[in-house]
Amino acid sequence: QVQVLESGGGLVQPGGSLRLSCAASGNILSINTMAWYRQAPGKQRELVATLTSGSNTTSYANSMKGRFTISRGSAKNTVFLQVNSLKPEDTAVYYCKANAAKGFYWGQGTQVTVSS
Repeated sequence: QVQVLESGGGLVQPGGSLRLSCAASGNILSINTMAWYRQAPGKQRELVATLTSGSNTTSYANSMKGRFTISRGSAKNTVFLQVNSLKPEDTAVYYCKANAAKGFYWGQGTQVTVSS
């Protein structure tokens, strides 16, 4: 079993930056990849970025390339999402997902609101 907890969301002005954190606990050795998704009001949840354990390989959804950076913390069970040049359309609940050997696990999400 894996537990996932996101943090770092909040209210940000357009053009600002934010770093979201995701911490996994439990059977973290079984985690293969960790990913960030987001879900804007009235829209489907969409993939932002993925990080593969071991190789630390990263990948991004095409629409997310450039302003989003996924990285691993010094603790291997922690993943960050750096978001720069925030736009109002980035307003969404950002979720972290851990893909493990026996299934996948979502966090409860962290709200990011971009508004002046």
